[in-house]
Amino acid sequence: MDFPVTFQIFGKTMLAHPLFEALGMFMGMRYYFYLKRKSPEKLSFNVSAAILIGATAGALIGSKLIGNLENPYKLFNDFSFKNIWSNNTIVGGLAFGLIGVELAKKIVGHKESTGDLIVYPLLLAIIIGRIGCFLTGIYEETYGLPTGSVFGMHLGDGYLRHPVALYEIAFLISLWVVLRIKQSTGEYPSGYIFQLFMLNYFTFRFFLDFIKPRVELVGNLGTIQIVCILVIIYYIFKIKQTKSVNSHQNI
Repeated sequence: MDFPVTFQIFGKTMLAHPLFEALGMFMGMRYYFYLKRKSPEKLSFNVSAAILIGATAGALIGSKLIGNLENPYKLFNDFSFKNIWSNNTIVGGLAFGLIGVELAKKIVGHKESTGDLIVYPLLLAIIIGRIGCFLTGIYEETYGLPTGSVFGMHLGDGYLRHPVALYEIAFLISLWVVLRIKQSTGEYPSGYIFQLFMLNYFTFRFFLDFIKPRVELVGNLGTIQIVCILVIIYYIFKIKQTKSVNSHQNI
């Protein structure tokens, strides 16, 4: 396979990454609305609209903010709207999307968790997006460090590199299976599946970034890893709180 994989659309050559990213978002949203129609839990239009707006705004801001802060030196030395818009990361999108949803829920006075329904659409969207990352090779910053391991692949620059996009796809599929099994083996409090998803995904991303190019900001940690630590700490306490509330309700 030659990298990057490109497609001809309306006479223009486009990289696979943005195409698969858009396809992932589209398929994820369609899957979400399908699950929402089947769900016995019905939200009012105002609550649904507020959550959607909060999630979208937070994800957009967070993905751009954290994406640009991955390399703050490059950001300030070559500051332009084009560069700012082209940098994004799912880590920032998930973290700030969460903040946006929580703020939206406070505004409309909705206290119940709404995250479980979005877990599998998120998994689907990220998996499809990561296919695009892999097909783009080293031509966007979603590749791994050089390696001599059996997993090394040529991604377009002559080096054997960790195919981190494939690692992430394998992890996400495994996480999907584990969460489905968890759902089928008994009762769980509302929001618990989403909390498990966030804790596991951010833990995985924290370790994955050690084999990706990064600018070290604190010790040997990059921006994404710092965000991951904050989210991991938050969800460790959140899961403990959820379990505690659920145990008291079952007494």
